[in-house]
Amino acid sequence: MADTNQLGSVQRESRQVQAGFKILVAEDEESNFRYIEKLLKKAGFDLLRANNGLEAVEYIELDAKINLILMDIKMPVMNGVEATREIKKLKPEIPIIATTAFAIPGDREVFLNAGCDDYIPKPIRAGELIDMILSHIA
Repeated sequence: MADTNQLGSVQRESRQVQAGFKILVAEDEESNFRYIEKLLKKAGFDLLRANNGLEAVEYIELDAKINLILMDIKMPVMNGVEATREIKKLKPEIPIIATTAFAIPGDREVFLNAGCDDYIPKPIRAGELIDMILSHIA
């Protein structure tokens, strides 16, 4: 379980995240977003939400302080694979973690080839998600 110190940092496995670490959650399903929001806010992360891939790209163009993206793959307007490709052209250094409930064998490679840095299947397990995020920001 994560401990919070007086400076507002979250500690987990001797790694720390300073308060103000901003994650863009690209997720069109309200219930999925609320679940992720509950997990990540409890861990001390600041969140923004994009309802589709195009909004995610627009956020990246406008907000230089986004530290990581959780990218749903199946979304309206622009899917997560297309959005990832566009974002990586703009900011190749930003970690993107793909999320999807509809994975089939070989999808992980498609997501990674599009520029995603990692992949987590839905339903998302809280500890696994936090550990994965921390591994990309350590």
